[in-house]
Amino acid sequence: MRSLVYLVATSLDGFIAGPDGDTSVLEEDLESAAAALAAYPDTCPAHLREAFGISGPPVRFDTVVMGAATHRPALAAGLTSAYPHLTQYVATHADLPEDPTQHRWEGDLAARVRELKAAPGGDIWLCGGGDLAGQLVEEIDEIHLKVHPVLLGEGVPVVRGAGLRRFTHVSSSTLAGGVVLSVYATRASGA
Repeated sequence: MRSLVYLVATSLDGFIAGPDGDTSVLEEDLESAAAALAAYPDTCPAHLREAFGISGPPVRFDTVVMGAATHRPALAAGLTSAYPHLTQYVATHADLPEDPTQHRWEGDLAARVRELKAAPGGDIWLCGGGDLAGQLVEEIDEIHLKVHPVLLGEGVPVVRGAGLRRFTHVSSSTLAGGVVLSVYATRASGA
């Protein structure tokens, strides 16, 4: 069975963006980004793959799920899909540009994720954001946090509106720039 893996950058105080959705304070320097992409090459957006020397088929993830706000920067940059090397699902009520790698989702998102998890393939990357993670929290098998050494004070939380759910610490490592990558798994998945 495929796993739903929530991989996201966060501040020390648990925010993935500022109150206005700005994520620029969590952008990684080139060395940090290269280290993160070495661990997760499938998460490199199409327009940066050549610059980081990433080519070939997906390694771990073959599917990405994201909310409308997470997809918005790609659209603003003129991209119909930031991840055409992955099958992309965008949870939104809005229309999306035509792209064969991208699918618009509405309705019972947790049921849709359960269907994806039961189908053959690689793991599923939950790209963001916090609202979508809150809706899908019961389906999340692993959380991979790239914790940046900054406090935001307020903003978009890692997971909005979730009740108590326990995870087990699997590993932590320090990337360049003081970013700490911490991996947690549900007790059932065991990462």
